[in-house]
Amino acid sequence: MICLICRQAEIVPGSTSIPFERGEFRLLVNHVPARICPVCGEAILEEMTAIRLLSLVEGTLQDGLMDEVRDFE
Repeated sequence: MICLICRQAEIVPGSTSIPFERGEFRLLVNHVPARICPVCGEAILEEMTAIRLLSLVEGTLQDGLMDEVRDFE
């Protein structure tokens, strides 16, 4: 698949870090599986990965943690 942003390269399997912020809440999730463009760095997530990621974020928020770094599991 060609990168949807730069249209200059095929995206390749890899991982990325994704930050989330809501008010004073901050979370950085590392090692999120994604397809990465080697030219522009755009990361594209599979649907199930995005669903699991959002669930992790909501769980962290509900736990009352305000400033956290986690690995994607």
